[in-house]
Amino acid sequence: MAQTNSSSISGRVINEHQQPVEAATIVLLNQKDSTVAASAITGKTGGFQIAGLRSGNYLLLVSAVGFIKAYSKSYPLSLSKALITDDVILKADSRQLKEVQVVSSKPPIEVRPGKVILNVQNSIMADGNSVFEILKQSPGVRVDVSNTISVVGRQSALIMVDGKPTNLSGEDLIDFLKTIQSSTIDRIELITSGSARYDAAGAGVVNIILKKGKNIGFNGSATATAGYGTYYKSNAGVNFNNRTDKLNVFGNYTLRNDESFISKKQNRDVDYNDLLSVLVTDYYSKRKIISNSFNAGADYFISPNHTIGVLIKGNFQHNPVQKNINLKVYNQSKLDSTVVANSVIDKNITQMNYNLNYTGKINKAGGTLSANVDYNTFVRSSNEYITNRFYNSTGDIFRPDSLLRNLSPAHIKVWTSKIDFVNPLSKVLTLQAGAKYSNVKSDNNLNFGPLVNGVYQTDPSFSNHFIYHENVNAAYLNFENKGDKVEWTAGLRAEQTVTEGNSITSHQVIKNNYLNFFPNALLVYKLNAKHNFSLSYNRGISRPSYSFLNPFRIFIDLYDYDDAGNPNLRPQYTNNLELSYTYKDVITATLFSNTVSNAYEFPLYQQNDTTKLFNTRKVNLGNVYNYGMRFYAPAEFTAWWKADFNVTASYVRYVVNPIYTTFKQGSQDIMLSADQHFTITKTIRAELSGFYESPVVNGLDRLKSYGYVNAGLSMQLWNNSGSIRLNAADIFNTNNFRNRVKYANISFYQVAKEETRMVRVTFTYKFGKSTVKAAKTHQTGNEEELKRTTGG
Repeated sequence: MAQTNSSSISGRVINEHQQPVEAATIVLLNQKDSTVAASAITGKTGGFQIAGLRSGNYLLLVSAVGFIKAYSKSYPLSLSKALITDDVILKADSRQLKEVQVVSSKPPIEVRPGKVILNVQNSIMADGNSVFEILKQSPGVRVDVSNTISVVGRQSALIMVDGKPTNLSGEDLIDFLKTIQSSTIDRIELITSGSARYDAAGAGVVNIILKKGKNIGFNGSATATAGYGTYYKSNAGVNFNNRTDKLNVFGNYTLRNDESFISKKQNRDVDYNDLLSVLVTDYYSKRKIISNSFNAGADYFISPNHTIGVLIKGNFQHNPVQKNINLKVYNQSKLDSTVVANSVIDKNITQMNYNLNYTGKINKAGGTLSANVDYNTFVRSSNEYITNRFYNSTGDIFRPDSLLRNLSPAHIKVWTSKIDFVNPLSKVLTLQAGAKYSNVKSDNNLNFGPLVNGVYQTDPSFSNHFIYHENVNAAYLNFENKGDKVEWTAGLRAEQTVTEGNSITSHQVIKNNYLNFFPNALLVYKLNAKHNFSLSYNRGISRPSYSFLNPFRIFIDLYDYDDAGNPNLRPQYTNNLELSYTYKDVITATLFSNTVSNAYEFPLYQQNDTTKLFNTRKVNLGNVYNYGMRFYAPAEFTAWWKADFNVTASYVRYVVNPIYTTFKQGSQDIMLSADQHFTITKTIRAELSGFYESPVVNGLDRLKSYGYVNAGLSMQLWNNSGSIRLNAADIFNTNNFRNRVKYANISFYQVAKEETRMVRVTFTYKFGKSTVKAAKTHQTGNEEELKRTTGG
């Protein structure tokens, strides 16, 4: 009878800045004699619940490391009632905080339903690397030869920094990611099933969380890295945080100076009128990145319930490139001619982002309101001068040199505003709602042409001035329910897109206006303490980057060019379905289905057999079907040897729209990775990792297998205030790209290699206080727009 009519008490513990306090101890006392009736521990949201209680008068004693103990008021509890207490606010204990040191660390990889978390600061291999290099060697991430970053299938993921899109794509995105050093990163989230709060990115999300505001008082770190592969590598940086009761000021600065290379070799066959011609292209470029990046901001706590903040991020790059292309033409296996092209590119990029944000608690139930306004600018200048020299089969010059100029400046402006509302409807059910508005203007002016009589002319077939406007209006509604056995999330996002592409050179204007709905759902069932199941579905959209819409051509050599832009390109749509099983919150197995319609991210190749001209086009080429399984399992062999194993096995099939060509092909795709962690002494650790991917099809391409092995060693100094880390990447120099294409009249084989084998040494020194105190993480509003910013 007592169990049937039992009551319960639940509530939440927060700090002075309205942030949840995890792992706080709740002791329920009988008011009459202060005897202990029950106890509990708060979860990640600061919440607790004590059930099975009899009626009576109770009070709470709440304690947590680094805080002063707090008693609640007395609460009368009636029979068969569920009582929700007021929030218990804990105040920081400065005396205890001085003695609390960070002695534990998170695992390098955490797997949760719909998300994988990479704790970069706990990885030796990450030290001294940029975020781009970290992603290239991260489990669950694929980076192909065109530097497309994928976490779901082979479509471009939405790349965000602190919850806001980079608004970049192509080389501009890669150059930007190379400027973010590991010393400034706290963690990386790989999200395969996001809620309706996120932009409708069907190809997954990569969210890079930077360090900020985790310590009380003044603290920070300084880092310096030196490395060598084929060319030198270097970077240095500092980050800091100064937090008081009312104000938190934070920032970082990084200087990078690197050189690297990219080489490509291609053999292309042209069989026409019983004459077999083979065009052999040898491409080599030496690239330099000199970048200055900074991030500065402040949070002002107006009151315990309201905070305003400002963020400013800047990135200044100077990226000169030297290119050398050697093209030999063979007819019937005999050398006919050689074209040697040399060029120098002077490229400079300036990117600034300004953010103003507000977060506030608006009711006693824990409802919050947050708002963000962002303004982002991207300015690029790129000047290339090309010299082509022509030699016959005997090596003699047979025609005058051809001098070409390629100017491609770009200017992009993005305004974004976003508002989010979160309100608990009960102790288990939460409502989320919000809206977003973005306005983009992209101005690209490509001027390409030859030198004629001492004056550079404009070639209209390769030049174009293109201005693109885009407005996206979005709203979402999302519900989250967290019960003891069942948790579920369900939401719907609506996005209206209005675009206008104006090709001033060709006098062509294309307008679009479309509305899409994107549902998502996540169901988690906790069978018991060991076994969890989850089922998720989401529909998403990937809009073309701004340069993909610009109808201009990219000159590669006299026989090869890209139709880089297509103003008629439509978005591609993705449907993702995942069923996961988790054992002891550690081992995870997932079955997944990923389908893409109107896919535009794998290219269409075309060839004119008469002129031998080859070009690559961006079109909505067809559909992609990908079905498979992911498996993640950590292992602890001994107290000093741990490992993480990842396996992804899938079948991928491409079906090309018959208006382009009759083509279907599919294959298996197997990816294996293993990361091993060795604790040699209390201050010395080592890591060894390896990756392998089997042969697989990618659109019209058939890719060969590849893999790599990395190793690292670290030593802690001065009572963990300093560290030295040594890491070696791609030890056997096997990380390369090999592909073959053979369909219709197209036949070529290509090998591409970037500089991946290198050694780095990184020194880090931490200064200031090391006491731990949680701080809020900013989520701003212009993530998707920043991802798509590009200069072409």
